[in-house]
Amino acid sequence: MEKPTGISTYALNVIPHLKNLDPTLLTSRCVPDFRCYPIPAGQTPEQGIRGHLKRLWWTQFDLPQIYRKLNADFLFSPITEAPLGWNGRYAVTVYDAIPMRFPKRFSPMNLYHRYYIPQVLKQAQVAICISESTANDTIEFYGISASKLVSIPLGFDRSRYRFLDLPTGNYFLYIGRHDPYKNLSRSIEAFAKLPKTLDCEFWIAGSFDRRYTPQLQAQVVELGLVDRIKFLDYVKRDDLPVLMNRSISLVFPSLWEGFGLPVLEAMACGCPVIASNVASIPEVAGNAAILIDPYNVAEISAAMQQVATDETARSNLRQAGLDRSRQFSWDKTGRETQAVLQHFKFFNQA
Repeated sequence: MEKPTGISTYALNVIPHLKNLDPTLLTSRCVPDFRCYPIPAGQTPEQGIRGHLKRLWWTQFDLPQIYRKLNADFLFSPITEAPLGWNGRYAVTVYDAIPMRFPKRFSPMNLYHRYYIPQVLKQAQVAICISESTANDTIEFYGISASKLVSIPLGFDRSRYRFLDLPTGNYFLYIGRHDPYKNLSRSIEAFAKLPKTLDCEFWIAGSFDRRYTPQLQAQVVELGLVDRIKFLDYVKRDDLPVLMNRSISLVFPSLWEGFGLPVLEAMACGCPVIASNVASIPEVAGNAAILIDPYNVAEISAAMQQVATDETARSNLRQAGLDRSRQFSWDKTGRETQAVLQHFKFFNQA
């Protein structure tokens, strides 16, 4: 994929660890060393609402037929989707409940999250949540029993995200979407409060979104920061490690996250991290980041000033992040996922 999503990254890294289960992959692209069953392309988020509707139609009407044709006895869906009213046995992955926590008015997806997702979860034998925070949200917003949930944290690509020992640049870095819950507006306001004597910039990496980016750009103009805040648009994965290694700090004061993968990837690069003290982020960062109240602009700004001016603090955060990141890996995620699926595939036949 030209712009891989978090879900595709998850699936591509977990699937290799499921080899012992002898699965048949339902995929539009054949995966080497696996038995594959071809399915239609054009059903991903890249196709927008059209792709979403095509995937739901395929899931509801074609998937059960394929399941019977393959004489399958268990399905693993790396997204929270499965046929409604189906008696097939399956597991799903849950990433977050952000659309329920921060619903978008008049969004056609509201019905999907409010009615479809809960039913899928109620039918599932097990739901794998990517953090304890996501598991708690699944209980709170979807009414699912804790006994059905298993928390397995994500990993990261250790060959890509690593410490390169590069000189620190003059910019703070944000990586992610521009949705309001990402809290970029407060991040920009916090940057504007830094002393003018600090010769630094704020680089925002993430795809342009016509719903939200223009408002952020207007805010930058209003604050007179056009020459100091850069919108980088989408940044290729191969370019991210250098950006992280050279950054003063990753600034990630999101109002909520299912996991917060940029926090982990930045720590693995030795990039100091300033991040929210809410949701899953403390699970990921531990004591290796400056955790701030994401609603407190002054607190975000103070953390930015500390990291920019205190070389010792920056060095300590760098080492703490490197140490913390070693606790996470796709190998660990894959092994734990394989163990859960094996248990429910072979031992929970009731």
